[in-house]
Amino acid sequence: MTTLCIGNNRTEEMVGDLTGMTPLERQFAGCGAQRMLWFAEDGDVLVLPWSPDPAYLGYVTGLTGTRADSLTVVVPPPGTEGDAILTPDRLADPGFREELRRVLAGRTVERVLAISPNAAVVDLAAALDAEHAVPGHAFAAQGGNALVNSKAVFRALAAGAGVPVPPGTVASTPEQVEAAVNGLLEQGHSVMVKVEFQAGGFGNEILSRDEQVTPAGAQRVVPLADREAVAAYVAGRWDWLTGGRGQRVVVERYFADSVPLYAEFTIDGRRSVLSGCGEMVMDPVVVGEITPPVTPDAGVRAELVDQGARLCESLRVLGYRGTLSADAFLTPKGELYFSETNGRLTGSTHLHDALFARLVGAEHRGARVILELAGLHVPSFPEAVAAVERAGLGFERVTRTGVVFSADFGPADGSVMYCVIAEDAPAARVAEGRLLALFAR
Repeated sequence: MTTLCIGNNRTEEMVGDLTGMTPLERQFAGCGAQRMLWFAEDGDVLVLPWSPDPAYLGYVTGLTGTRADSLTVVVPPPGTEGDAILTPDRLADPGFREELRRVLAGRTVERVLAISPNAAVVDLAAALDAEHAVPGHAFAAQGGNALVNSKAVFRALAAGAGVPVPPGTVASTPEQVEAAVNGLLEQGHSVMVKVEFQAGGFGNEILSRDEQVTPAGAQRVVPLADREAVAAYVAGRWDWLTGGRGQRVVVERYFADSVPLYAEFTIDGRRSVLSGCGEMVMDPVVVGEITPPVTPDAGVRAELVDQGARLCESLRVLGYRGTLSADAFLTPKGELYFSETNGRLTGSTHLHDALFARLVGAEHRGARVILELAGLHVPSFPEAVAAVERAGLGFERVTRTGVVFSADFGPADGSVMYCVIAEDAPAARVAEGRLLALFAR
């Protein structure tokens, strides 16, 4: 049995219009797609934007125990957006599909595991007579993945399920956006405006009458002194707010100094199963996380899971199948609000389904934490691995602790994403300090 792994790390359902991505953003996305190697098992076939670097391939498979020589990687020709991301036209390329048919000849595709299980993935699977192997293929084929990732649809689903969301609304016109923003500002609150399709906080901005507000979950704070300033902002940012194609805009109250959290589930035809929870690290947008979360108490964690499961049930009934992350935040007053759902393999899925499951193991999972952060600049990926091993910081199978490099962003900016697996959060921070000291400039 074979799993077909598809690293479509940026799709319109995730980030909106792909033509708006910069070359560097595409390069980062392509590097992130290589994390599909963490999910691969013996005999699997991977579709990736480019062939994985041998050093990264050997490192990941050395930790997971997958035989690298048993894997087959197929790379489609470049598309209209280049060769850094798997766009629909690349997945539809006739020559690529014929090559994939040859690779899969004589094999049974048991599962299609895509980062974003969208209509382009279903179309590819159908061409391979493997449509049945895409979880929720009927829903995905009709554009259902856009529903699951829409921030506007999320608010309607959450409200219908009785899941708490920040005070706010979904707006379709400049006048509606202005009215919603002014209403919150004039109550003395700061405001978060959200592009309907984006990821990682890059489609969010904070509007405030207080220039001292510190952004978290958005790239910047925009001070707006009065209604005239609000009108000018909406007019000037309308194309951006609507994704350049008439999308809706989410307007909601911003709660400063909140703790961003998530609960991730796997949804099948009968139920949803918790994969894990985490606490996100913002600077000012998401740069990492710690799992399980350390700030909320047991009661808040239970509420996070319970309410997240209610969201999952709403989407399960609609027909969505696969990974779903329910994102939320805990306010300084102890209120838990949900902010969005992400129906795809997220930046957390490999932590739960690969690192916890394959490295830590079920018997140790309850006694380990993982701290993952981006942006550690290193001389090269092989040199970074060697330096960590020399320092005695590498992952140890006996203790089930140590440093793991989960992603290699070297082609983009010379950095890696690192995970510290430890007995608890303080121990993780101590090990992180030793790691950062190795590469201090």
